[in-house]
Amino acid sequence: MNSLVEDVVAALKQVTPSLARWSGAIARQLRKYNVALEGKSSGNANTDALTLADLTVQELLVAGLRDGDPVLRRCRIEAEEANGDLAAFDPRGALTIALDPIDGTKQFRDRTGDGYAVMIHLRDDAQLYYSLVFAPESGPSGTWTQVYGETVKTGPDETALTAAECLERMAAVDKRTRPDSNKIYLIGFQKKDPLRARMVTDAGLIGFAPDDMPGSIYPLLASGEFGGSLIHSPNIYDYPVSLQIARALGGDSVWVHNGQPVHFRETWLDDRADMLRLPGIVATADSPEKLKILVDLARDWSPIRYED
Repeated sequence: MNSLVEDVVAALKQVTPSLARWSGAIARQLRKYNVALEGKSSGNANTDALTLADLTVQELLVAGLRDGDPVLRRCRIEAEEANGDLAAFDPRGALTIALDPIDGTKQFRDRTGDGYAVMIHLRDDAQLYYSLVFAPESGPSGTWTQVYGETVKTGPDETALTAAECLERMAAVDKRTRPDSNKIYLIGFQKKDPLRARMVTDAGLIGFAPDDMPGSIYPLLASGEFGGSLIHSPNIYDYPVSLQIARALGGDSVWVHNGQPVHFRETWLDDRADMLRLPGIVATADSPEKLKILVDLARDWSPIRYED
């Protein structure tokens, strides 16, 4: 890890816990009201949901990063929405800070579960260096997932402590005692999500379509309640956190058509959803054995997201 990466990770570990906790509190309050907005038209409700909370939380996150350690402004910023002082960051930076202000917006908007989350991560064109996920309504006071280096942490928030102190004191996941789950999250296959989930189950794992998920995939993967995911053309704001978790646990994230590790040098703009995506289908798992099953299963599936 070079000195710039070390400096940026240190700054993110200092500033992002409070930002995520404050953002979660705002999201919890806004969720009580009708805050749905128009703006996306991919035809998939999981992608198209957009709320005032997305915009409000992103405004806070971007402002907090801008006003934090000056080293953060040396990074590029990629945010799922278009608002906030994005111009304060270096568009040519070697490192990218990515934001998903409300991951799981459909569930948030429809009040159908507690799996939505505030997400921040740091990467370059091939590696993840830091991830922070806060699920505000998972558990009594929220659930954290944090990843840096080989360290993976996940657990409940403790509001008697500062957010940074809570994470600092939280024990890291022990790979030796972490449960070994065959549950796999699937998304992005449009109307075929349930079918693809059944095919994963038939292959010897246990597939979960989006509507069947018991919560956010990130704490579930970190804790061992889930073993991976299979995603069609994942977006670059939230999916990379799964990649970092899997690699830190001894697994990987690869393209199914060639089995090669995922990188971020090739993306495409999904005009329907107004977001950047990786091409093709990506398999992520905490072990090479599960990864092989997913790759073998999905290798010949269509790499085209929208076939209408």
